[in-house]
Amino acid sequence: MALITLLDAHLAFGDRPLLDGAQFSVEGGERLGLIGRNGTGKSSLLRIIAGLGHLDDGELQQRTRLRVAFVEQEPELPAAETLRDSLLERASSGAGANGLAHEQLHADERERWRMESRLTEFMHRFELDEARSPATSSGGERKRAALALALTLQPDLLLLDEPTNHLDIEGIERLEELLLKVPAAIFITHDRAFLDRVTSRIIELDRGVLRSYPGNFSAYEERKESELAAEETVRRRFDKFWAQDEVWIRKGVEARRTRNEGRVKRLERLRTERTERLDRLGNVKISLDTGERSGQLVAELTDVTKRFGDRTLIDGLSTRIMRGDRIGLIGPNGGGKSTLIRMILGTLAPDSGTVKLGTNLQVAYFDQLREQLDPEATVAETISPGSDWVEIGTERKHIMSYLADFLFPTQRAKSPVKMLSGGERNRLLLARLFARPANLVVLDEPTNDLDIESLELLEQKLQDYTGTLLLVSHDRRFLDNVVTQTLAAEGNGLWHEYVGGYSDWLKQRTTRPAAGTGAAKTAPANRDKSVTTSDNKVRVKLSFKDQRELASLPVEIEALEREQTELTARMSTPDYHRQGAQQARTDGKRLEEIEALLLAKFARWESLEEQQRGRRVGSA
Repeated sequence: MALITLLDAHLAFGDRPLLDGAQFSVEGGERLGLIGRNGTGKSSLLRIIAGLGHLDDGELQQRTRLRVAFVEQEPELPAAETLRDSLLERASSGAGANGLAHEQLHADERERWRMESRLTEFMHRFELDEARSPATSSGGERKRAALALALTLQPDLLLLDEPTNHLDIEGIERLEELLLKVPAAIFITHDRAFLDRVTSRIIELDRGVLRSYPGNFSAYEERKESELAAEETVRRRFDKFWAQDEVWIRKGVEARRTRNEGRVKRLERLRTERTERLDRLGNVKISLDTGERSGQLVAELTDVTKRFGDRTLIDGLSTRIMRGDRIGLIGPNGGGKSTLIRMILGTLAPDSGTVKLGTNLQVAYFDQLREQLDPEATVAETISPGSDWVEIGTERKHIMSYLADFLFPTQRAKSPVKMLSGGERNRLLLARLFARPANLVVLDEPTNDLDIESLELLEQKLQDYTGTLLLVSHDRRFLDNVVTQTLAAEGNGLWHEYVGGYSDWLKQRTTRPAAGTGAAKTAPANRDKSVTTSDNKVRVKLSFKDQRELASLPVEIEALEREQTELTARMSTPDYHRQGAQQARTDGKRLEEIEALLLAKFARWESLEEQQRGRRVGSA
């Protein structure tokens, strides 16, 4: 039996249908990617499946005692002293877990201990500090915490709304590995690399209808391209036929005398169909005006260092950015990417070293926090305060026409910014940036909340852009399609430059010459940072035995996890009770042993990696 089945589902927002007779089902073992334009109702559908919303009409069927866990786009964590306590409170309240967590927490003591043990394991995997206060946790930490709890609950069906937002590349890849092992999942995401790796089927929500495409996102793209071409051909024929009949019926008195009643009725039917037909949503129209050319040198950093407290984000970085460079900045959250951007733009001074900016720079800066937007201003005022016109290069556009290019209808232009969704704010900030000429475009996480079609159009425009581009992004495919150079944060303030995008960085980083050889221009030749990272930190060489243990631990952990999954699945089968009480006790004991072994091996793995990375000396 299917886990869930949606039958003839109807849902509307005002007079706009989100679901119009939609139907689909989810089987065990499937991992579905739910895609569609912003505002089409994807999140609403996920909330209905999670039991947090209701259909206007139709039916949602689900398997008896289906265990569902849901992680919303912006998870809310209850107030508590620690992040761990907050997650336990979230679990106890049943938030996003369909009562699943409440059952586990209020079961017998052994089951509660197992759940809390799993929570420790997943918080460790997502590199979360259990003792951190949720009030001071970043958006990325809150998202990782909610994901850790959802995986802890071991649901039959996992629902994730934009799970990659706020995660760095390492976190996204870790999540991908974990999702490949869940019983079933549905997730909304614009991350095409994520969809390619994880999904077994794509579900597209388009004009109220759900369409199914077997395979990953690449397979969907191939099939969708041929579908759209066929749809466009049919549409052109329909419109031509409709136009011909409109001309015919207006010919005049002679034609009206001789027309037959059947043709008139057919025309009326065509008019009705054309009125009711839901056209595909328009595409965002983006144009970039490079303005005047900048100088040949855009920025030069010489031995730049920046610290915050005892954390070194940038240590001795030297690099040049030349006109026409297209540089992608990658690295973990908190690794210094936004800090480096601010120093290049001259809004933040380095602790030491020099930053020299080029001449004639016209900068367009996309801030990931959207702090440039005044929440009280209207959409139109944000784009062109005090004027009804926007000038882009040699073209002069009315503000309403320009906003329509970014999918803002006329009535929306008068709305205050604070009323906009995350995707709408992203589009508004892009509209504001591109309304002005710029020969240096700086984009800090521009892909968050953009739907895939808008994302692909932005890619295309950036590929055609002839100015200088600095891009911070965790979207691997976006980086591959846009940048020609990559500047990567590699820990302890050390940065290295690579030719190409994310995929090229993956290939090159394992063969990169050691710092200090002079091969990498971002590492000064007189400082061997791969050996010494600070005055009171040294590298510790592991013994041969420890090295072998470190290499074998991931394999051992994977084997234990595989055994755990298989054992849990066997114990969950309907006829398992026929194997007898002794077998159940044996299997239950083995599950406890596996959980204890996993905790011990994860702790040992962390300890060995910490030794390999380096330890502080001098204080002892």
